[in-house]
Amino acid sequence: MRTEREQRLIDTVAWVRIEDGKILCARPRGKDVFYIPGGKREGAETDLQTLVREIREELTVEIAPETVAHVGTYEALIPGAVVRMACYTAEYSGALAVSSEIEEIAWFTFADRPHVPPVDQLLFDDLVAEGLLAR
Repeated sequence: MRTEREQRLIDTVAWVRIEDGKILCARPRGKDVFYIPGGKREGAETDLQTLVREIREELTVEIAPETVAHVGTYEALIPGAVVRMACYTAEYSGALAVSSEIEEIAWFTFADRPHVPPVDQLLFDDLVAEGLLAR
């Protein structure tokens, strides 16, 4: 049996987009859970490269690299792994739209916290404590 330190690491990067006290979330095709938009790093990609690629693939918009700011990194245990999510804010150009990977996008408040995974819930907790996410 693996100890907590020996768990498999799922290394992700996420885009924190808040408007009017609500955070943008996306539900991938075939899933019933919403996530903060973003995804897993490929190879030796930097956080910025991962963020730009994933958001283009998922939401068809272009992140403005010069506006990217780190807001926190969160970790949560799931069965058999640890999920690490590096979170960034950024401005974008284009119109938000679902791609072939994404079934639906939605704007969540803190009340929607039960509908996102544990690592996303940690971000929700911080955002509501900072007064950025509506209850």
